[in-house]
Amino acid sequence: MAHWTYAAGHQAYAAGYQTLGFFGRDPWWLVVIKALFCFAFLLITVLVSIVWERKVVAWMQLRIGPNRHGPWGMLQSLADGVKLALKEDLVVSGADKVVYILAPVVCAIPAFMAIAVIPFGPADNEISIFGTRTPMQLTDLPVALLYILATASIGIYGIVLAGWSSGSTYPLLGGVRSAAQMISYEIAMGLSFAAVFIYSGSMSTSQIVDSQQSTWFAVLLPVSFIVYIIAMVGETNRAPFDLPEAEGELVGGFNTEYSSLKFAMFMLAEYVNMVTVSAVASTLFLGGWRAPWPISTFWAGANHGWWPLLWIIIKIQLLLFFFIWLRGTLPRLRYDQFMKLGWKVLIPVSLVWLVMVASVRALRNDGQGFGQVVLYVGAPVAAVLLLSLLWDAFRHKEQPQQLEPPAEFDPMAGGYPVPPLPGQHLPPVPRRRSRVPQAAPPKPLEDALNGANGANHCEGS
Repeated sequence: MAHWTYAAGHQAYAAGYQTLGFFGRDPWWLVVIKALFCFAFLLITVLVSIVWERKVVAWMQLRIGPNRHGPWGMLQSLADGVKLALKEDLVVSGADKVVYILAPVVCAIPAFMAIAVIPFGPADNEISIFGTRTPMQLTDLPVALLYILATASIGIYGIVLAGWSSGSTYPLLGGVRSAAQMISYEIAMGLSFAAVFIYSGSMSTSQIVDSQQSTWFAVLLPVSFIVYIIAMVGETNRAPFDLPEAEGELVGGFNTEYSSLKFAMFMLAEYVNMVTVSAVASTLFLGGWRAPWPISTFWAGANHGWWPLLWIIIKIQLLLFFFIWLRGTLPRLRYDQFMKLGWKVLIPVSLVWLVMVASVRALRNDGQGFGQVVLYVGAPVAAVLLLSLLWDAFRHKEQPQQLEPPAEFDPMAGGYPVPPLPGQHLPPVPRRRSRVPQAAPPKPLEDALNGANGANHCEGS
């Protein structure tokens, strides 16, 4: 059994190495064409997604949306870019000018780098570009997903540096929030990646797509998929997790002191990151460039030629619609709710799920059947859930304490006014009597008699 396991692992490693062997053989001009395609793909997708977001949100809110620039307002994003380019470029006098200028660059460049390892088609030289056979991917690495995590981490440093270098309070608060957000939600994202590593046996993006030939990882690893979807919204600073740029409390957040093209680079980085994390989600959990299940059953050529490019673009656009849907539906979270979700929900759930996935894979690699896997893994989980339910049902319920009358509260005890805490009440404020003379209120009986006399007088007259 051990020899069989070693042979299977060696065969999987050899297959992955053979897949990676297709990369690094392209001539220099083909590498330039692929790099330009990735750059153009991101820019065009960003332009389309901006118009699409404004159209969809307007439709959700029963508004018209952009309809002036171009047919059906489709050139609105180009008009926004021209407007930002023509705005006055300001540099704050109290800012650290070197870091202040470099921060948008640090934020934008890593957003474009992650797309280099996203596969748009099979890695077996199926397509031909000007007579040269090549895979539909710029490059691939044995640790491609670690490369994606690294570029995503560097991009958030641009937001942190922008908030610090502005020399203002609100951008600094936005930068600090972004740092805490990066730490908390990248841990959950990395744990969701780890489950994919264990199940596919590789960190190469092309090999991970090949591992989903029969079943997508969104079906096999649903908890990891849900955790990644939540974490990717937090990583891109999108509503309801847009705390670093909460305009209701931070007046715009980390980009408050930016204008013109530097502000445009922050917006471009946000939307490029949306496209990148959507492409990563499609690659890791939704089969990558593979056609959806109904199409792949009756169409043998759906996963060959140029068709895989269409399937991954459709998946990316559906995930971008999910971003837009969240923005038009959910209100912004409070910051304590945001941190509680990351540290107390996503990370513990990801850790428990990762232990379960590792146990299942270890048992399956040892040749255990489905029934034994369920017994060894499912039984402890069911026992823990049952014990938690019993504990919640039979634990001693604390009796509500009788509220004592609130203590007398002096708001000026410390020498300056202090608002009351919960349970405290301000004493009644004495008011001086009004100096305007008040007329005595008429008596009810006199009012009735006067009304009756007036009515009789009117009738007699």
